[in-house]
Amino acid sequence: MSDLKGRTVLVTGGTRGIGRAVALTLADAGARVAIHGRSAAGAEAVAKELETRGRWAGTLLADLGTEQGVAGLVAAVERDLPAVDAVALIAGVDVLTGEAARWPYEKKLAALLQVDVIATMQLTRLLGRFMADREGGSIVTIGWDQAATGMEGDSGELFAATKGAVMAFTKSAAKSLAPKVRVNCVAPGWIRTAWGEGASDAWQQRAVRESMLGRWGTPEDIAAAVHWLVSPRAAFVTGQVININGGFRSA
Repeated sequence: MSDLKGRTVLVTGGTRGIGRAVALTLADAGARVAIHGRSAAGAEAVAKELETRGRWAGTLLADLGTEQGVAGLVAAVERDLPAVDAVALIAGVDVLTGEAARWPYEKKLAALLQVDVIATMQLTRLLGRFMADREGGSIVTIGWDQAATGMEGDSGELFAATKGAVMAFTKSAAKSLAPKVRVNCVAPGWIRTAWGEGASDAWQQRAVRESMLGRWGTPEDIAAAVHWLVSPRAAFVTGQVININGGFRSA
């Protein structure tokens, strides 16, 4: 399918996991894809994959955990991607694996608020206005399917608060940017990213049990939803939060 041919898309957090899958899926649909990452080394492999497809639109480096990083990314888009048609705001803080998994609750919350919430809001507003002043476009944010219902534990509290904020903001941003820019949110369920691959047997079983389809979701499942939302086929869709979770059912 080449329904994005001739379009340019920015994918934040496009160097691994869901962001990488989104970048490659959109490239396979014909889009020229610019990827954002925190480091050149992390972005190099994905950039090469996009180059091989003839779909690389550039690599934009920025730390979205700082105000300067957000401002720098917006400036880079305005300078290097004046014809950007869509933005997929996939970047988020991983507080479930690596060193961050051992951070105290308060540090995890501060990081999630800064990147997942504040940066998402600022980029939506600034890039949304940039696109609205030109030909318009589409923005996709990332929520969490259980933010609306809640989940026990520290991670449940942290992600419900932060991703719930993104989901609520998306609906208001869609009204602010209509009719030129569509804004929607994809809310993943249990997706087998780095944390899922190393999760305990109990979590493995829970993820499968809580999906009506009886399996983990994949980054490609999320990428397919993002592809649809930024494509012409979703031209009459805005202000929506779409759960991609295999049909959630409580344990």
